[in-house]
Amino acid sequence: MITTVASRSEVIRWMEDFVSEKYSEFLKTVEESWQPADLLPDSTLDNFFDEVKQLRERARDLSYDLLAVLVGDTITEEALPTYESWLMSIEGLPQNEHNPWMKWVRSWTAEENRHGDVLNRYLYLSGRINMREMEASTQYLIADGFDLQTDNDPYRAFVYTSFQETATNISHRRVAQIAKKQGDNLLAKLCGHVAADEARHAKAYKSFVSKIFEADPNEMMLAFEDMMRKKIVMPAHYMREMGVELGKTFGHFTDAAQRINVYTANDYTDILEGLIQEWKIEALTGLNDAGERARDYVVALPDRLKRVASRMKAPSLEYKFRWIA
Repeated sequence: MITTVASRSEVIRWMEDFVSEKYSEFLKTVEESWQPADLLPDSTLDNFFDEVKQLRERARDLSYDLLAVLVGDTITEEALPTYESWLMSIEGLPQNEHNPWMKWVRSWTAEENRHGDVLNRYLYLSGRINMREMEASTQYLIADGFDLQTDNDPYRAFVYTSFQETATNISHRRVAQIAKKQGDNLLAKLCGHVAADEARHAKAYKSFVSKIFEADPNEMMLAFEDMMRKKIVMPAHYMREMGVELGKTFGHFTDAAQRINVYTANDYTDILEGLIQEWKIEALTGLNDAGERARDYVVALPDRLKRVASRMKAPSLEYKFRWIA
């Protein structure tokens, strides 16, 4: 612990050496990274059209809900400029371009940028998607922005990213598994690559929170509780289609994800339990009365959520997305 009472900015500055040390563990260099071109048909080769034909034949058998989830995931990944601008605005993060935090944000963004590229190209080549409708939804999402209820607070922001990167890892990994079962090994491979990136990023953000707990356990505990009371929402919760009321498209997207077990209420609870274990919440010391009450709330929350999830029925409502041709 650096002080008994530390400001957010002091803690963020104190963590700079830690971020530098962990940089190569959680991020890859450009030279060792996969690129979308490694995974998709190469347009410079004579067999390009043959490979595209094979891709389209495999994509023909993908289920409607899987395509809907894949499009929603793609739109989420392509809204990356919004997420970078959000991270850049977090209180206490130095704006010096040579600072370890800025290096982290830029390099994280660079890795994430590949995800939207590879998914977009696959969907374009598949022939199953109305690309103009999907592109409009991406433009809407970037223009509309989002409210993650983190109040530009680094503690709340890193709780959010720890949770959300874990959730995206689950989503992409499950899509890969379903795609493989439905006979599309290429889609399974590229979603597997995306999922692996998300797993590394989740570990990074979890480690940031662990470090903050060392320096400022009480305020970090209060921030964790606050985020869980508000509930973690996906960054694409403002996702919409042309001519569709804001909020409705995202609801139908999450219904599709639940129907095919890509991401469910049980996954939300499992992630929370994992964070409680990762951050050793039950063994925390240095908490005041408010911090102790916050810990009690968070520790008891998974059981409450499990009871709620057990009463939930799988959504059966069918919906025709404008994205799918």
